[in-house]
Amino acid sequence: MIMIQGEVGGKIYTEPFSKGVLSRSLTRAEMGPNKAYSFALCIESRLKKEKITVITIEELVEVIVEELREKDPEIAEKYIAWKKIKKSNDPLVILIGGASGVGTSSIAFEIANRLGIRNMISTDMIREVMRKIVSKELSPVIHESSFTAYKGMRVPPPPEFDDVLAGFRDHVDTVSVGIEAVVERSLKEGISIVVEGVHIVPGFIKKELLEKNNVVMFVLTLQDKETHKGRFYSRCRQMWARRPLQRYLDNFFAIRKTQKYFESQASRFDVPVIENIDVITTIDTIIKNITGTYGDLANVKREKNEETND
Repeated sequence: MIMIQGEVGGKIYTEPFSKGVLSRSLTRAEMGPNKAYSFALCIESRLKKEKITVITIEELVEVIVEELREKDPEIAEKYIAWKKIKKSNDPLVILIGGASGVGTSSIAFEIANRLGIRNMISTDMIREVMRKIVSKELSPVIHESSFTAYKGMRVPPPPEFDDVLAGFRDHVDTVSVGIEAVVERSLKEGISIVVEGVHIVPGFIKKELLEKNNVVMFVLTLQDKETHKGRFYSRCRQMWARRPLQRYLDNFFAIRKTQKYFESQASRFDVPVIENIDVITTIDTIIKNITGTYGDLANVKREKNEETND
């Protein structure tokens, strides 16, 4: 039997090599399930051929990467990126924002699945909870959609202000209180989470939260109007979606206004903007960005631990 040796909290542990565990980790790097299991078999065969009975996790990763680079360099790089992120013990909080219809929920689901993050919440759910706490009489804006929030404003904005964006900002500012609470709780409890939705707008989340290496924000966009509009048709055709198509089409001009606002805020606060045309490309871009920040944090922490031990 091949045993894997690792370390948790300064204590050494061993566990049997598992083809199932390895194949699941490879699927995080977008290798198909069947191919992943076949590759895991190859790794097991190599270890047996070399008469290895005990191997450290680091050594095993080196073997895996070596084999991957020979057989599928692209998967190898994705696997390396995933492993970098997994090395840190800190929770990872990913915030994905964008106007209605650009695909934040789909991308959030895929990212959570790729990184093995079990917790995901939409800002619409946070808003819904807040609606139960705050009455419509007290805050009519929050009881509107993000792109029709201006209709609930008690005091109309001055003529020089855009009414759609004035309502949108008011709406986002209110829901951001709930978003910050979720982020702060996740950090305190050490829980990784993906938060997505139209209320993840750069400039509305506390600066001190976004300055943390393990809290990252992205904005998704769709430059082409027809592509954007087509997403609503696609989404409303799905059986589980109970959102009325006509409502989005009637307010499409307002939705596009909020998208432009997202882009301007992202530029102002140096938040990555990703054109979400292709799901795979979007996911890869997000993973690479996270690896460059959160992954580096893991390396720094590991080096400090090694210096302390020395």
